[in-house]
Amino acid sequence: MQDQKLLEYLETYLTENRKDRFIEVLSKRTKHFTVATEDVYQLHNTSAVIRSCDVFGIQEVNIVEEVNSKRIDREIAMGAQKWVDLNRYHTTKSCIEDLRTKGYQIVATTPHIEDCGLIDFDVSKKSCFFFGRETEGLSQRVLDEADYFLKIPMVGFTESLNISVSAAIILQHVTSKLRKSNVKWQLTEEEQIEKRFDWIKKTIKNYDAIVERYHEQN
Repeated sequence: MQDQKLLEYLETYLTENRKDRFIEVLSKRTKHFTVATEDVYQLHNTSAVIRSCDVFGIQEVNIVEEVNSKRIDREIAMGAQKWVDLNRYHTTKSCIEDLRTKGYQIVATTPHIEDCGLIDFDVSKKSCFFFGRETEGLSQRVLDEADYFLKIPMVGFTESLNISVSAAIILQHVTSKLRKSNVKWQLTEEEQIEKRFDWIKKTIKNYDAIVERYHEQN
């Protein structure tokens, strides 16, 4: 397989530790769950959500920028945007439609509607967790389209959590539960190879020149 030979060649430009780290991280990556942020105003909140997705093994993040369009804060994300795939949409409608075609159910995270408590959430279904704006929350479109409403149990006077904190709590819980289940949540072999190429490209200098030289020699 030519791609496999090229991959092995490119990996000679990595340290053994970096090569092993890529393989280890990819073995724990998933597209079974994904996250969508809807017009989040504070840039650091979106960046922090991306970082949480990387930490908990979520490979894809969907960013709706219908009202607020801002560049991802590299410092806050701490490089996580290199390892997580970002899908950007101009409308919530197009985001939901795309997620539906990929087989995801829409999960609205809100403190105001309780359809399912976090502890009882069924991890067997492919799910996208939607997080809304800091003050207004999720749009009516998301609420109308949602298959589930998910609520984090809270017992204090405060009725809501910061979006990035909510995302971290939910992702830690559902991914932990997922990995203990019988669900086939891992990336396919083809997806893992694709990401190894992608991550190598983002790691080594002169990637294109190295690939071109490889093809000239083979």
